[in-house]
Amino acid sequence: MQVVIAKNNGFCNGVKLAVDTAMGVTDNNTYLLGEIIHNAEVIKAIDEKGIKTVDDLSEIPDGATVIFRSHGVPQNYYEECNKRNIKIIDCTCSFVKKIQTIVKEQYSLGKTVIIVGQKTHPEVIGLLGWCNQSAEIIDDENVDFSYLVDKNLAIVSQTTFSEEKFEKIIKNIKILCEKTVEVFKTICYTTIRRQRETAEIAKKCQAMLVIGGLNSSNTNKLYEICKQNCPNVFRMSNADDLNYTKLKKFKSVGIVSGASTPNAQTREVLLKMEEVSKEVQATNLMEEAVAKIDSESKFKKGQIVTATISDANEDGLLILLPFSKKEILLGKDELDCEEYKVEEYAAKVGESIDLLVVELKPSLKLSQKMIKMLAEEEALSEEIASGKEFTIVCTGSNKGGLVGKIGTFSVFVPAKEIRPGFVKDLTKYVGKNLRLRALEVKKDKKKEIIASQRVILQEEKDAREAAKAAKEEAFFSSINVDDVVEGKVERVTSFGAFVSVNGFDCLAHVSDLSWTGANKPEDVLEIGKVYNFKVLKVDKENKKVSIGYKQLQPQPWELAAEKYAVGEIVHGKVVRIVPFGAFVEVEKGIDGLVHVSQICYERIETPATVLNVGDEVDAKVVALDVEAKKMNLSIKAILPEPERKPKAPKAEAEGEEKPVRKLKAVKKDEDEIGNWSEGSISVGTSLADLIANAQNNK
Repeated sequence: MQVVIAKNNGFCNGVKLAVDTAMGVTDNNTYLLGEIIHNAEVIKAIDEKGIKTVDDLSEIPDGATVIFRSHGVPQNYYEECNKRNIKIIDCTCSFVKKIQTIVKEQYSLGKTVIIVGQKTHPEVIGLLGWCNQSAEIIDDENVDFSYLVDKNLAIVSQTTFSEEKFEKIIKNIKILCEKTVEVFKTICYTTIRRQRETAEIAKKCQAMLVIGGLNSSNTNKLYEICKQNCPNVFRMSNADDLNYTKLKKFKSVGIVSGASTPNAQTREVLLKMEEVSKEVQATNLMEEAVAKIDSESKFKKGQIVTATISDANEDGLLILLPFSKKEILLGKDELDCEEYKVEEYAAKVGESIDLLVVELKPSLKLSQKMIKMLAEEEALSEEIASGKEFTIVCTGSNKGGLVGKIGTFSVFVPAKEIRPGFVKDLTKYVGKNLRLRALEVKKDKKKEIIASQRVILQEEKDAREAAKAAKEEAFFSSINVDDVVEGKVERVTSFGAFVSVNGFDCLAHVSDLSWTGANKPEDVLEIGKVYNFKVLKVDKENKKVSIGYKQLQPQPWELAAEKYAVGEIVHGKVVRIVPFGAFVEVEKGIDGLVHVSQICYERIETPATVLNVGDEVDAKVVALDVEAKKMNLSIKAILPEPERKPKAPKAEAEGEEKPVRKLKAVKKDEDEIGNWSEGSISVGTSLADLIANAQNNK
């Protein structure tokens, strides 16, 4: 037997660092958050060092030490540890840290983060904690990605995810969202090399051994790759799981192990294989060859033969075929049963069993379940021939179209029957599900179905358009200008908001959202919320409806009488200056005029000598006319009146008589200075002077 061992076996650098770090810890008050790797032997060794493994931070006491494993943890775990004085030994893999940074940055940019990986994997759970748990988790290339069409996507991958599967998922997403997708290829390069090497070995060997923890994600990926490239794959966690009896018949066996599998475990498997092989006796190859030729010469492919059950074991049934003296094994996977139970079939020893001859070369292959499958397939082919829709996975393409299989029937979809319109690149359909209806069913030796997906898609398109037309007709027959309707804001643009009214998109232009003006729709409306709108215009011919939000809201001047009153002091901002005054905005939509004479007590030529646009001022309301939408303001009215300086007396010309003014005297006391006034002018003089002046003017 030739044994081929993969070069990329055992611990990767990240896992090795984490394990070595944990094994070197001496602090007894140390806790491991989750299993450091998916390997029972390593976990046991760490446990024996006194390091306690916990599932949640809440289980770790304040002031202790915690080891973060290579899978990484959510961002808030670091914050919680700092608050509780928990010392961190961070063994997060460098590749995982890089993905955490990408996820955090892309989420902060408002993108929809997609993580390609398993929802339950600790690495994926940790990554979710770097984008507020908002990421989409995808692990299947065959899901419907149409819900991502309008989103701006940033895609990363779990480090141990299948490279082949990741590429298929990206390809299918880009078909729908090519312009809004940014892909970060974050599968660990060690994982990629390991997966590629595994595929190469599996193609060359007759059997494969996959060694590693049964719950190890990266090891399970290797198992899947082996199954795709080799018919005989055996999964084992350690040397105890080795069944050499199953391996001895193969001429070449490949051995691969996961990133969480110590090299020592692989060596143990090799040593056990060597030990057991020495105890196995050589097989009589000539006897087997004679029996094979003898049995195959009597049967034809597709023939149903009746055999006798001679024994039952864990692998299946030993049967005797007609005209044969040698027992052959009928594998349990070829039996028509939901669950194979040895004891039930052991009770049937001696009974007859009908089997279908599936293959003659390189060896005789029989099957019981294929008889049932063919019967079901016959019934299915009748339904398909009658026009029933069926689904296949496209397995390839050629110049003429797409190919696939359903049961034992090959399926061909001509290029013109893939979808309405011309299809340039057929390869993009490989690996995708096709919904088909048969154009022709050939039940001869070829067993071929010629089918079309286009007819289904065209029928559905026609049905959607008819339903849309009926819905539009009903909508436009029931809506009129000035109607008040309820609508949900679906999306916004720079020029307005699109609102769903009874399932129909109506436009609320940004100019019809607010009386005071809105820079963008989001200043007034919130996406996803329901509001009342007024129908402004209905264009049935072009299928357009314009609606307004502000038309149902009170205008600022309608509320002015309740908010403002003459004599009230208001605060506002100078918004424009004209030769005769300045306009002050007291609130959005309401401006008040400060006349040039009401700005200050000093005489000014223009308001611009005192005020600037943008200045914030206080002013008194001196007049308010709500109907005319006018408000007069005075800044001067709230300023302190300056003190008036008395005018200096004019000098009299020589020889000129001083005119006598008739003044009214108010005597306070005979010897006291009196107050005399004429209009607003007042002077003080003595009573004696007053009398003398009066006598001179008689």
